Amino acid sequence: MTNTQIGFVLCERMLSSGLSLPIEMWKAAASSYLAEQKTTSHAGTHKPEKSPFRLCRPENILKVNTIGINSEPILTHSGFSITADTTLAEDRHYDVIYLPALWRNPRAVVRQQPELLEWLTEQAARGTRIAAVGTGCCFLAESGLLNEKPATTHWHYFKQFSRDYPSVKLQTKHFLTQADNIFCAASVKALSDLTIHFIETIYGKRVATHTQRTFFHEIRSQFERQCYSEENKPHPDEDIIQIQIWIKANCASDISMQSLADMAGMSLRNFNRRFKNATDMSPLQYLLTTRIESAMTMLQSTNLSIQEIANAVGYQDIAHFNRQFKHKTTVSPGDYRKTVRAKMFSA
Repeated sequence: MTNTQIGFVLCERMLSSGLSLPIEMWKAAASSYLAEQKTTSHAGTHKPEKSPFRLCRPENILKVNTIGINSEPILTHSGFSITADTTLAEDRHYDVIYLPALWRNPRAVVRQQPELLEWLTEQAARGTRIAAVGTGCCFLAESGLLNEKPATTHWHYFKQFSRDYPSVKLQTKHFLTQADNIFCAASVKALSDLTIHFIETIYGKRVATHTQRTFFHEIRSQFERQCYSEENKPHPDEDIIQIQIWIKANCASDISMQSLADMAGMSLRNFNRRFKNATDMSPLQYLLTTRIESAMTMLQSTNLSIQEIANAVGYQDIAHFNRQFKHKTTVSPGDYRKTVRAKMFSA
């Protein structure tokens, strides 16, 4: 595991909420990853004293830096004075860079930072993932990195953002957007979902799920289902859309792929090809995903037993359902229910 480099840009009038929460999440993820690796090493053929993770600390695999425009301390909106660890002038490689939200109208601050805008362009060209939250997305738009690309921002600034950056494809119905290595989050909550996604790409799904359960009472939807990107935008294949609608309404039925192909009026081979092209998953994968997501909803919102829920989404064998559910979410149905239920429901 190489040392992951995370950078947080600091600027005047920034909201510190977009700084503190992601940092804590990254630190927790690194600790969780090390604990997992130690357990794996101890359970394997290596003796504990020879484990490369035995004496490893989170700071050995994760480096978090705050980045200043210059070396002067900055004053956040809430009145905290922060001195950055490093500055834009230092040539460092980052795996992920975060841009903060600004209090009230961001226009003046954004347009007074030409050095930052140039630096962001250089970082993006290197392939660094750049994530902005709320009005911090204006830094990306001002730099030109969002021209003809999807983006979002805080909902109070939709109109101003559209006026200031008409070449950006503003997505007002989405809290997360992705354009290659450029990410926009409309709120701190959306930023936390994005951070979980980043953590999963570096430390794996188990660590990401553990981090998510540590910080939030609910397990969020998959990043790909929340995030708007040009690659994930709704597909135009009307025949496949109709099949998707039917599957969602009838996922508990005994469904064969041939019956779906017949319903669509296609050969099985052509149906599989068109479904995969339209949704980026096979019909069977889509059916299984739909069943598990329906089960997740029922586990959170009903008092049905796990056996009843398994039957309701098309599984007669509860052991098979449990395996499929854990494969999809990394937790058992029972553990998932304990995590997501904020209150007890009475029958």
